[in-house]
Amino acid sequence: MVRSFLIIAGIMLGAAVAEAQEMLQVQGIAPDLYLVHTVQKGETFYSLSRTYSIPPKEIAAENQLTFEQGLQIGQQVKIPLTGSNFMQGSNAAGGAPVYHRVAEKETLYRISVNYNKVPLDNIRHWNNFSGDGVQKDSYLIVGWLKGGNGASAPAYAQTSVSPAPPATTPVSTAPASPAPAPPVTGAPTTPRQEQAPAAITPAPPVLTPAPPVQTGTSGATATQDTGAGSIAGTTPAAPAATPPPPATGSFEQIYMQQTAGRKATTEKGPGAWFKSNATAGKYYALHNSASRGTIVKVTNPLNGRSIYAKVLEAIPQMKQNEGLIIKLSDSAINALGTNEAKFYCELSYEN
Repeated sequence: MVRSFLIIAGIMLGAAVAEAQEMLQVQGIAPDLYLVHTVQKGETFYSLSRTYSIPPKEIAAENQLTFEQGLQIGQQVKIPLTGSNFMQGSNAAGGAPVYHRVAEKETLYRISVNYNKVPLDNIRHWNNFSGDGVQKDSYLIVGWLKGGNGASAPAYAQTSVSPAPPATTPVSTAPASPAPAPPVTGAPTTPRQEQAPAAITPAPPVLTPAPPVQTGTSGATATQDTGAGSIAGTTPAAPAATPPPPATGSFEQIYMQQTAGRKATTEKGPGAWFKSNATAGKYYALHNSASRGTIVKVTNPLNGRSIYAKVLEAIPQMKQNEGLIIKLSDSAINALGTNEAKFYCELSYEN
């Protein structure tokens, strides 16, 4: 009887403790990922073990503590995130969400690499957005705590990528009808004639004389007669340029839109691969000079095959990447028809 009561009390205590904690925010970089827990009254290594689904000895070892020392109220304790309690598979949703706070200039690809190379599509699915853009200080789900009872994140945490508010279009209103002019004293009264809309005459344009046009060999000058009171060379102002619409469609279509009417930048040199979980037919690239979001056409000159890849970020400055002009996601190996670790390629892109 007493033992059953103690078990029930322990379970209730673990749930209450978890609710008192803030949202689960991951710390560190793979493979050393962890959460930070603030010890509450009555907590022990064993209650934390049940809450975070990890053996108590691993919690003690992570914090260089012994069971004899126990825990102190308000103490900051690291909770390891391992393969036993941290789920990141495509069907992982079901425990407590673990969040990452986006830093300045951080990319979705870099977040994936830092957290066990979690597939990009999983991050998009868990956070209900598409594309590769992320906003500074937003929160992204990067995995799930197995059986975790952590408190839910604030309401804004799910809105990792917030679309721009729609432009407000002013409502056109008809101009107020001008008040009728008072009748002239002494003049006979005549019925009011309906005035044409052109009654309000716009201000005349500023007339700038055009430079004289040289004609023949006589040395005389001539002006263009526009039929408006000998206004010389009056040229209407050019309409404001309309910005092009954002590129949409497949990567090949976006490439055609980006390079339309422009001279594409070309490069030739060695390329290499990086491991990715990109879906079939979607290729991504790391490149040092093309801006993020640029579509690069990559051609294998040995067989003439080409693919179109979207730039995620620059090539990391590492010894193994010296001399490379591009790194492609390994999903493009078959499409380019080569399985060499390093391969010669030709690039074309808008810059």
